[in-house]
Amino acid sequence: MLLGATGILKDCKATTHWNRKEQLAKYGAILQNERYVKDGKIITSAGVSAGIDMSLYLLSLIVNDNYAKAVQLGMEYDPKPPFDSGSPEKAPKEIVDKIRQSNNTNNK
Repeated sequence: MLLGATGILKDCKATTHWNRKEQLAKYGAILQNERYVKDGKIITSAGVSAGIDMSLYLLSLIVNDNYAKAVQLGMEYDPKPPFDSGSPEKAPKEIVDKIRQSNNTNNK
């Protein structure tokens, strides 16, 4: 949201947490339904674990793929969540609605 508010993401492909995409779009970002997005020198990510994915990608760019793989192994990042509801497209509608309602209440 900070990058969007400063105008840096205007006309730039970007992503963010699924429940903040409408907010980011108001800043002129071109929303992508991806865990992380690189557009030129700007890289954005969605939720918390997507930030880990983005960080590993950044390491591969800054150092190399093998270094990023070593870091991934060192932190034992091998996600296998017990449920397949990590996106609004996969989660039950009543849960998505509850999260949206909760966030709307907290933002007032």
